[in-house]
Amino acid sequence: MGLDDALVFTRVVECHSFTLAAQALGMQKSTVSRRLALLEERLGVRLINRTTRKLRLTEVGQAYYERCRQIMLDFAEAEQAVMQLQQEPSGLLRISAPIEFGQLFLGKVLGAFMRQYPLITAEVELTSRHIDPVEEGVDIAILVGPPQDSTLIARKLFESRRRLCASPEYLASHGVPEAVEDLAKHRAILLPSDSPRYWPLLGENVPCQRVLSCNNITFAREATLAGAGIAALPLMISEYGVRAGELVEVLPQVRLPVGEIHAVYPSRRFQAMKVKTFLDFLMGNLPLEEGQLLEPATARLLTLAL
Repeated sequence: MGLDDALVFTRVVECHSFTLAAQALGMQKSTVSRRLALLEERLGVRLINRTTRKLRLTEVGQAYYERCRQIMLDFAEAEQAVMQLQQEPSGLLRISAPIEFGQLFLGKVLGAFMRQYPLITAEVELTSRHIDPVEEGVDIAILVGPPQDSTLIARKLFESRRRLCASPEYLASHGVPEAVEDLAKHRAILLPSDSPRYWPLLGENVPCQRVLSCNNITFAREATLAGAGIAALPLMISEYGVRAGELVEVLPQVRLPVGEIHAVYPSRRFQAMKVKTFLDFLMGNLPLEEGQLLEPATARLLTLAL
């Protein structure tokens, strides 16, 4: 009886009307009014001041409403959790992701997920923009770094480490840096997160000779492979080149900033089953080695070596 009365009280507050609350609850208006009066009598307090035109919560009523509302949310979430145990993920899944991550990893994982759950359809946007999942109606946004909005939920997928790389041809022409200070003499290929004046190193301010700036890590890798200069490339797109001898890691002892890749979504509460199931599937199917992503070519190279 107490929970039912709390539900009636909550509906009255949220509808601002006995009539509308009665319609929402499928009750007579007189029944709603009587139930609220009995609740106030049982509690020994007035929860709502009533006039012919409006309802206004008392101070005690406001506090009681906040507690009741939370109980109703928890109850609805519990019901949803039980129902989802009997359901298969379905519906439209909208995802945004960085271009390289989408091309190298997301397409394969999402394809396998859709094969396993055929009731799922998907829309994917690969972009370098910083997506706001709430504003743009995206279920999951894969982002570099934490979300700017603290109300969003961020699940860390992996760390993105970088290394200084150059082609053998570039090093043959310009020499191999032996110390951090030597980088000041070398040509720099920079990404948007890099300073235009200094090499992207932790704890070091070494001036750089910028010869190329770009907003795409694959573009930077290809320019590096062609001998344009030295770049701080993520392991996820440079590991194969290093293992195959097409790239050379320069000054492996230096420390570079580590990026974090997050899956960002609006809320844990009432999280759609399709979202939770896909995030778990994604984490279980990324090709990780010691917390780092292996680009597909690297994974194939390691398989052949076994």
